Amino acid sequence: MSVVVPNVFKDGASIQLPQQVVSGIGALTAAAVFLAGVLASGLTLSPVFVILALPIALYLMFSLKVADQWQKVAVLRLGKYQGLRGPGLFHIIPVIDTMSKFVDQRVRVTDVTAESALTRDTVPVNVDAIVFWVVWNAEKCILEVEDFTLAIALSAQTALRESIGRHELAQMITERESLGHELQRILDEKTNGWGITVQSVEIRDVHIPAALEDAMSRQAQAERERQARIILGTAETEIAAKFSEASEMYVNNPTALHLRAMNMLYEALKEKGSMVIVPSSAVETMGLGGTLATASLHPQRPVVQG
Repeated sequence: MSVVVPNVFKDGASIQLPQQVVSGIGALTAAAVFLAGVLASGLTLSPVFVILALPIALYLMFSLKVADQWQKVAVLRLGKYQGLRGPGLFHIIPVIDTMSKFVDQRVRVTDVTAESALTRDTVPVNVDAIVFWVVWNAEKCILEVEDFTLAIALSAQTALRESIGRHELAQMITERESLGHELQRILDEKTNGWGITVQSVEIRDVHIPAALEDAMSRQAQAERERQARIILGTAETEIAAKFSEASEMYVNNPTALHLRAMNMLYEALKEKGSMVIVPSSAVETMGLGGTLATASLHPQRPVVQG
């Protein structure tokens, strides 16, 4: 059977596991050839066919290889690069030819974490990010980089730490998308010569210390209270300005002031059981004595008299 084991990470190091030695099609073909030799020897009562079938079967078993649709592999003959093989069925010369590891040309994801990295305003943060990348030139990727998977992970981690140091905490929290675009540009410039394209970088989370979270929460609450007081003060200023304009109009028009006072009294006495306190000066100035007496006699249906 064909067994292809992907690279795995352990403690930040990339462990290269052995590639396939015998493919499924090679083993099946070798078994068929050897079985045919056994049958031929049985029919002819001669071991010649078995002796001939055995080396042919061994050759086919180790020479026939299969690469999946998304895979490429480099073939070296006596250490010299011969070309890429795959996808599909191909063959090599055992012992003389060797293969590199299979390169997956699908979009791949690398998880990157920067722990206790300092922002520009010296705040320690833990940032989690994911990098989406793809191999577009398998030849460069194989011949120019020893372990491109580890190179991508370490380069992304370094770029993430450098980017954190250039931004303040507020930018890290509110401008994640722009930070991801910046990291994508930096990594793509570095990896393009390896035959790798970094498609995007996404900032998943930004962790800050618990004590700093409490301080930021108190700061946000204080800022909201400040804004509320500013709005209230602005409203009071506008109301005072309107009252000043109204007073100027009432100074030159006593009749309008009188009508306004009567309307205010009417609105106040509409509610049952309501009590209105009116300054004595206003009663004398606007002639409200008769009106108040009439309103007291008919509290449910106040009558306004001039």
